[in-house]
Amino acid sequence: MEATVALGGNPNSGKTTLFNALTGARQHVGNYPGVTVEKKEGTYAHNGCKMHIVDLPGTYSLTAYSVEERVARDFLVMEKPEVVIDIVDASNLERNLYLTVQLLEMGIPTCIALNMMDVAKSRGLEIDVEKLSALLSVPVAPIIARTGQGKRELMDKAARVAEKKGETTPLVVSYGSDLDQAILQMQREIEERRFLTDIHPSRWIAIKYLEKDEQILAKGRETNLSLATWLERTVEKVSVHLQQTLDTYPEAMIADYRYGHIRSVLKQDVIRETYDKDRVQTSDKIDKVLTNRFLGPIIMLLVLMGLYQFTFTYSEIPLGWFEAFFGWLGDAASAILPDGLLKSLIVSGIIDGVGGVLGFVPLIMFMFLGIALLEDSGYLARVAFMLDRVFMIFGLHGSSVMAYIVSGGIAGGCAVPGVMAARTLRSPRERLATLLTAPFMNCGAKLPVFALLIAAFFAENEALMMFILTLVAWSGALIVAKLLRLTIIRGEATPFVMELPPYRLPTFRGLMIHTWERTWHYIKKAGTVILGISVILWALMTFPGLPDSEVQHFESERDLVEAAASPAVIQEPESADKEAELSADASALKEKLAAINTEEAETALRHSIAGRIGTALESVSYLAGFDWRTNIALVGGFAAKEVVVSTLGTAYSLGEVDPEENESLAQRLASSPNWNPQKAISLIIFTIFYAPCLVTVVCIAKEAGSWKWGAFSMTFNTALAFGLSVLAYQIGSLI
Repeated sequence: MEATVALGGNPNSGKTTLFNALTGARQHVGNYPGVTVEKKEGTYAHNGCKMHIVDLPGTYSLTAYSVEERVARDFLVMEKPEVVIDIVDASNLERNLYLTVQLLEMGIPTCIALNMMDVAKSRGLEIDVEKLSALLSVPVAPIIARTGQGKRELMDKAARVAEKKGETTPLVVSYGSDLDQAILQMQREIEERRFLTDIHPSRWIAIKYLEKDEQILAKGRETNLSLATWLERTVEKVSVHLQQTLDTYPEAMIADYRYGHIRSVLKQDVIRETYDKDRVQTSDKIDKVLTNRFLGPIIMLLVLMGLYQFTFTYSEIPLGWFEAFFGWLGDAASAILPDGLLKSLIVSGIIDGVGGVLGFVPLIMFMFLGIALLEDSGYLARVAFMLDRVFMIFGLHGSSVMAYIVSGGIAGGCAVPGVMAARTLRSPRERLATLLTAPFMNCGAKLPVFALLIAAFFAENEALMMFILTLVAWSGALIVAKLLRLTIIRGEATPFVMELPPYRLPTFRGLMIHTWERTWHYIKKAGTVILGISVILWALMTFPGLPDSEVQHFESERDLVEAAASPAVIQEPESADKEAELSADASALKEKLAAINTEEAETALRHSIAGRIGTALESVSYLAGFDWRTNIALVGGFAAKEVVVSTLGTAYSLGEVDPEENESLAQRLASSPNWNPQKAISLIIFTIFYAPCLVTVVCIAKEAGSWKWGAFSMTFNTALAFGLSVLAYQIGSLI
């Protein structure tokens, strides 16, 4: 038997942990059709039944106010899974059961996974699972998702629900005489005219009309305009009556009665409290220190510094392994392949280009591991809570904090999901300000650029430099957000309320899955997008090549130098010992020939399409310390920020002084006369603030609803970045 099983639940209820425990490596990630919400799917085999597991977006309800709620509801309605496993936080039963009630009202086959039973027990809560199951008329299985305890029993119950192959009877909740009367009246009309009843239960449709669900209202107008108009008028009459008599409105009343239904269930000895109610919970005790008004920010900065110290300290050795591997690979390819375009493409375009990005995989992996540890433990939610007070000063909403963090606010994220995370903001102005400033965060694509330049010029203070760059990115984003909120996006800030999940000890399996998912995304991007861009940029840096007159000029120079030397000097040595015995004249000859080869390579690079673009920009970019090679890399970075490193690798490979010297790119930059710490700082500042990558720009335009904001992000960010880089370089040069 095969069955589709949907995992639903509130954010922080352990839904993703259960999904990882069930599917392990048998999962893949994509997007739901037509939206940018992530879709996770996997498989689970159970007693001969193959279960297709779908991890729905975390939601508090199915009212369809947000994209996540609409996606979750549409999947349940259209795909009709055989069973929905509703993951409920046992330590916050009343709030979590609100989603359960909505699932049951829709008549969806449901099985409850009562998660975090260990946390509930530590809080002095005993839950009568059997009684809860009987009162809700659905199977309930107690589990601890992070350890896998109860997983098999849960899937046994889910399989039995799936075997019934039929929808359950929808739950009927009384909403008071006024609303119940209106619901019955609307329900009769809906059933008589078969109004959307092929998709939804008639009572549920009536309730959605009372809640003024935009999605249902729009679908109703398309299906039967006259009936839809009558239903909307009926709702308006009820709303006016409730406002006059009870000073409330249908949506609030429905929510109150749902919670009333939940409380009536729980009061029937479902929960027994075995602790002193005045006792402060463990998470509350920890929060008294970690979210303290004065100690909290200091601890947060220390944690951030510790993350960078951990990353750079423990990634140093594997970084050396990767560097040595790509160096060996380049040497091997150089030795095997004959001179020509193919050798140049593979060695300079692919190995030095893509290898320069993949060489930072250990650093990225350790960074993601640290972030996963903070996220899974519940500490990142506290960071958002503490920063809310700061964000209010700059005209942003507390929810903007999570968008910043997802974008790489602690380093290593991605601006695309960060931009998408801004959709949780209800205020259009705050959402737009967040969309435009989230790309300033130090995402995973920028990390290789920072790591390269820090290794080349600030190797003794790597962790401190990354810490400073994080503060620069956050400060710049907040200042720009304040500027936008005072000018083109004026408006009042809205209040912020968020749930602080309990602290949890992350599991090794969960950390590994989260770390690998993000690291694999980085590797996949390097092997596809970055590879393609690197090959294109190699072609732009190679063609059209030197004209014949220039080639003959350099050939003549080599001939003249070789003719001036004796035959004994210019002959190839028979061994390494023999080479060591060459005369000073032979060494001088070798240096002269290398200098001619380097000059020819640089001339060819300057003469290429990319070289001409870089040289043309140099008339302005010199103010920020950027030469023509750096300009080529930055132009490529408009496509993807990792390309800055791969392009520099290709550019300095095509024109390096001595190809036999197996130097890393950082060493080449450090020894280059065109580079210095001031230029490195200028390039870092520019990389932080200039235009987002193309995928992010498209996402900004889509989320903002207009391409003008995507264009604004590219032009404004680049102008700002250049101005700050010029300032940093000029001041640095004077010091």
